[in-house]
Amino acid sequence: MNSISETNFQLDGQKAVYHGKVRDVYSIDDDLLVMVATDRISAFDHILPRPIPLKGQVLNQIAARFLKATSDIVPNWVIEVPDPNVTIGKRCNPFKIEMVIRGYLSGHAWREYNAGRRSICGVTMPDGMQENDAFPSPIITPATKAEEGHDEDISREEIIRQGIVSEADYIQLEHYTRALFQRGSEMALERGLILVDTKYEFGKHQGQITLIDEIHTPDSSRYFYAEGYEDRQKKGERQKQLSKEFVREWLIAHKFQGLEGQEMPEIPDDFTEEITKRYIELYEKISGSTFVPRISENMMGEIETNIASSLKHHRK
Repeated sequence: MNSISETNFQLDGQKAVYHGKVRDVYSIDDDLLVMVATDRISAFDHILPRPIPLKGQVLNQIAARFLKATSDIVPNWVIEVPDPNVTIGKRCNPFKIEMVIRGYLSGHAWREYNAGRRSICGVTMPDGMQENDAFPSPIITPATKAEEGHDEDISREEIIRQGIVSEADYIQLEHYTRALFQRGSEMALERGLILVDTKYEFGKHQGQITLIDEIHTPDSSRYFYAEGYEDRQKKGERQKQLSKEFVREWLIAHKFQGLEGQEMPEIPDDFTEEITKRYIELYEKISGSTFVPRISENMMGEIETNIASSLKHHRK
């Protein structure tokens, strides 16, 4: 199967291109962004050596679905999705924080809790909880947006004190974050899933707070299967997850966690195929729709043509 490891388009009005861990972002004129979801996959802040066929299509289409489904809550950056792997949207001035919201004691929050800490980002966590228990109400644990390396926890008070976000804007960001998480949780439950935790990124467009990036995808969110959740908690069993956690687990089993001196293992064909299948499963479970894979002899040419056609329409 064809896959997209990197794009190097020359688009009308192009001013810059940024190759991120997963997406290639083209700046067009002064007001548009073209975001291409490649098939690169990252774990432990490292890009794996092989792209995963269809992964970019899965992520782009899930994000498009959820951004459309939440546009009544907060304006978002999307103008058009002209191609299964492409979103074109408004250039925004991003806030340098991620709004992380957690409904359950999992992942990073659990690691902090298990180490004996009862506060994260200035938010108190109750005593007596076990891994994957629900919080009495969802907690917001922001993180700084690091240019390099890991994002870091930061409290609401510190964000405002440092002037990263004004107090008035931060209050609005919290409001949007809770409303988006509520909508995402409701949509997940309709599909037999629990939205455990996720992150949102915001910016400003012409002075208005705007939702940017992707939302509620398996790369930015953690999901549990709702069926059997309570029973597994009572028995102290691991929860059945829908996320890319299985990729991390495979890497850990092959002695890689991104630590100094560790070498990224070779990714065999059968595991690459397994990742593709799992991402398609994620798409179908989250969306309730049958995944229609793009099959093209000239995928890159097709993508470039679709972008060019859309830009001709949207450029001023």
